[in-house]
Amino acid sequence: MSAAVIDGKQFAATLRARIADYAATFEQSAGRKAGLAVVLVGEDPASQVYVKSKGKATLECGMNSFEYKLPIDCDEATLLARIEALNADEAVDGILVQLPLPGHLDEQTVIAAINPDKDVDGFHVTNAGRLAVGQPGFVPCTPLGCVMLLKDRLGSLSGLDAVVIGRSNIVGKPMAQLLLAESCTVTIAHSRTKDLAEVVARADIVVAAVGRPEMVKGSWIKPGATVIDVGINRLPPAEGESKGRLVGDVDYAEAAAVAGAITPVPGGVGPMTIAVLLRNALVAAHRNAGVALADGAL
Repeated sequence: MSAAVIDGKQFAATLRARIADYAATFEQSAGRKAGLAVVLVGEDPASQVYVKSKGKATLECGMNSFEYKLPIDCDEATLLARIEALNADEAVDGILVQLPLPGHLDEQTVIAAINPDKDVDGFHVTNAGRLAVGQPGFVPCTPLGCVMLLKDRLGSLSGLDAVVIGRSNIVGKPMAQLLLAESCTVTIAHSRTKDLAEVVARADIVVAAVGRPEMVKGSWIKPGATVIDVGINRLPPAEGESKGRLVGDVDYAEAAAVAGAITPVPGGVGPMTIAVLLRNALVAAHRNAGVALADGAL
């Protein structure tokens, strides 16, 4: 048996095209474009690449992109003042502060300063609470993208046994909440879980988000299970290579021989994150402008 490949890149492209259509309709209804603001502190190369990609994708979908770059030695008061100005700016529907921040800045304080209704990353404690109790809010982009891929592949998730490996606030915990909302039976596993392989082996759905390259082995996977690999890790370069290859948290070759479907790395979950960010920004725009958006449209 060879697993079907879940093509996150293609799904994300389709979602971005739908977002562009709704962005154009929103502009006609509201008399303005939806707007996404990204704040970058410092010059971390990876963060610069992400911010550039987000800005490009935002413009391609017909929304306004606002980028604010602050020096690495920026103090907290300056950053919080920038966020407060964006909270008050009616042209800005979504605010994203690129993480990680330099060590002298407290991430939780910064996230807490963002208006929850503009928190398109879904990291604010208010949005975490809304998710936990089933109220409308913003959900972190990566787990929401994972659920989209799962529902596209499996249809209804109701009654399925799901194991989420990883308990971060960004992926693991919200992923579990989303799966609960889809009526899955959910286990959150982590580094201290006893008999992790046995826990994973009973799951119809496995979501690996632990940050350890190729940790999840094919022998752990229930035959026919659906595997969502959130991890992205670069291995040390082999002899003759300039840089090591990218792998996920799942041993892809082993798991693909057992699973029913699996996301590749790269090209699986990764492309969904920016697409869902744009989706969240457009939903925020509709809410902020009082323009109706059909349930399930995005």
